[in-house]
Amino acid sequence: MASMRKLSFLIFVLGMSISFMIQTPEIISKGQKWPSTLLWPSSPWDSSSLSTTFSTPWTFFRSKNEKLQDVYEEEEGDGDGEGEYSSPPQPLEYDFYSDSCPQAQLIIQELVRGLSKLRSSVAPSLLRLVFHDCFIQGCDASVLLDAANGIDSEKDSPPNQGLRGFDIIDIIKSEIEKECPGIVSCSDILVLAAREAVIQAGGPFYPLQTGRRDSTDSFGAEATKDLPSPHSDLDETLAIFSSRGFDERETVSLLGAHSIGVIHCKFFQDRLYNFGGTNKPDLTMDTEFLNEMRSRCNNKTTKAAAAASPCSHGLESSTGKPSTFCSPSAAPSHSLNVPASSSPLSSPTRSAFLKGLLLSSPEEPATDMVYQGPGAEFGTSYYRRILGGKGILFTDQQLAASEETGIWVRAYASDSFLFRQDFALAMMKLSNHRVLTGSMGQVRLNCSKVA
Repeated sequence: MASMRKLSFLIFVLGMSISFMIQTPEIISKGQKWPSTLLWPSSPWDSSSLSTTFSTPWTFFRSKNEKLQDVYEEEEGDGDGEGEYSSPPQPLEYDFYSDSCPQAQLIIQELVRGLSKLRSSVAPSLLRLVFHDCFIQGCDASVLLDAANGIDSEKDSPPNQGLRGFDIIDIIKSEIEKECPGIVSCSDILVLAAREAVIQAGGPFYPLQTGRRDSTDSFGAEATKDLPSPHSDLDETLAIFSSRGFDERETVSLLGAHSIGVIHCKFFQDRLYNFGGTNKPDLTMDTEFLNEMRSRCNNKTTKAAAAASPCSHGLESSTGKPSTFCSPSAAPSHSLNVPASSSPLSSPTRSAFLKGLLLSSPEEPATDMVYQGPGAEFGTSYYRRILGGKGILFTDQQLAASEETGIWVRAYASDSFLFRQDFALAMMKLSNHRVLTGSMGQVRLNCSKVA
């Protein structure tokens, strides 16, 4: 079985590499005016790294040892005072739980699929949750920790007030703990659940290695300072992503996640009514689109809804459903006694029970991130919308404002295969950002509490 899994992975990698080399020239032949210097930009999947793909799947991005060593060397002198990166980490492994918890990935897959049918916001919730976790001190599940003595919870930081999906991770963790107690980390659960969420939203599959460990700390102050804002201009957005090792191409591809979910009007109403304090709309917006958004986001209604609520409102995801977050104590994390069954969602009783566990969110004025409707293709419609002056967030519309990012907006708008391929690769890179492995960190028994 192990050899078959490795063979399947190798075939997947070879297919992606060959398709990439075929697809890029094809786009140019359609009339895209790309400078030759940008045909193979510096990135983890440039032509030199592609050539190594044919020797072994483990060199797809480069050797995992080499990649993680580079991350260590870059961050060794960052002066943050944390001791978690005092030595080069042990590399992740493909199918790390094949012996210790072989059912782990199947449990995650079935639960995310089943829960997505019960609540449409599951996919965008998990996608934003993994992004906010990995962007702050790496993919270590620190975003899942509740406030406690010595724990500055990231949940309490203003950019995370609208985060949802904690209940989904709790449900998954509870099921996995029944199967194999104390084995599977919350950080692995989060990245694997996010991958399944992408698939459920119509996005691409991407292979992930496992063996991550969980942080024993949370970083609320850093989350407040370093998480991207929907109001950021292009330079700010690129600088934030660059500080995590993502170039323009990777940044544009990752922002394609904005093609799913719903966003509150409060996050972009200034573009509709008072852009930059001018008492006028953002003139870069398409006129028909501006009128459509104004019909959905009445200025007075949006302000009244925000003022009437006792809780903090925000994005269900950077892609996500409307959400409300009162405080960690309002929806505490806890161990869940899910009715037993041979399959996570195989009975009506369990399905009804899980639906009751999912936290509900009061509505406030909002609009779909996918302006063309729920049937629009994952990613491609987002870039086409930007080219038409119909980007909902200011940070999205700005991607077309410079040649360095605009070239990839045009490429992804014209070729969904290229986007899906680049998005998959960027998600693989994000999921491996500053991971804890080996003796670093711990495996939590409850994702919201240090073991």
